[in-house]
Order: sequence, then structure tokens, then C-alpha cells
Amino acid sequence: MARGRALLLAAGLLLSAGAFAADTAGLFSSTMNATDGQPVALEKFRGKPLIVNFWARWCPPCRKEIPELAKLQTEFAGRGLTVLGIAIEEDGAAVQEFANAYDVNYPMVVDKKKGIWLMQNLGNSQAGLPFTLLIDRRGNIVLRKMGLFTRADFDAAAEALLK
Repeated sequence: MARGRALLLAAGLLLSAGAFAADTAGLFSSTMNATDGQPVALEKFRGKPLIVNFWARWCPPCRKEIPELAKLQTEFAGRGLTVLGIAIEEDGAAVQEFANAYDVNYPMVVDKKKGIWLMQNLGNSQAGLPFTLLIDRRGNIVLRKMGLFTRADFDAAAEALLK
């Protein structure tokens, strides 16, 4: 019975990906700044399984999910997984200070305007936070999640993400 519920949850999460229709080309063609102000071409993340997390320091659910994202980065880096944080912020130094306080172990870029534009183009028309995408090696979105991202969300889509 519990397994049946887990399968239904997984199917629901995968269906929430919007039939995998969102085009990730805009994401991979973007350049944003790292917290130190250096440009980062997001193209370098193409071909890797990705967890892309749009967040902000002022967002309580964002703060809550960051430790789980760091754990996932540690646990699955050996399988090629990369977590990418996109801070909907303007102050890279403040984001870096926050990242240090929260022991963030994955790359972060900062760009309020471009980040909002990307979220909207990736299926989050209201630009609500947090917003998380799981993108497989082929660039397909296997999960789109508005709100708090949990380990259960990851587990439900991990097989599709990491294959």
C-alpha cells in the first residue's frame, strides 16, 4: 500500500513537470555572475544532471531547503549531479556571506532580473520562490516544483534525473 502511494506521488511530481515541454535553452544560453562578481556561463552545466534552485535570502522556505540541497550535492556528486543555486538577489557579497553561514557546497549565481526572467520562461509565470527544477543530462525537465523542495521530491524523480 505504501509503495503504491509512493508511485502515485512520483507520477504526480513527474507530471508536474509540464509534460517536459519547457525549453531549457534560455537557461543554458545565460550568463550570470558568481557571488564574487565573475561571469559564469550556464552552458558549462549542460549535459549534467542538475537541480536548479531559484531562491532568495529573505525567503523562509528557501532557507529551510538549502541544507537538504547541500546534502544532495554531497551524496550524488559522484554520479555527476550538480546543484545550482540561482539567487534572486542583487548583492553577490551578501549572498556569499549567507552561503558561508549555511555551508553551501554547490555553485551559486546571482541575478535578480535575469533570474526572474528565467523562472518565468521555465514555467513559473508568477516568479514565486522557491522554485526548483530537476534537469536530466539531455536537458529535459523531469520535475518542476514551486515551494519547498524536499528529499522525497528528489527521491521521486531521482531515477529519471540520474539515468
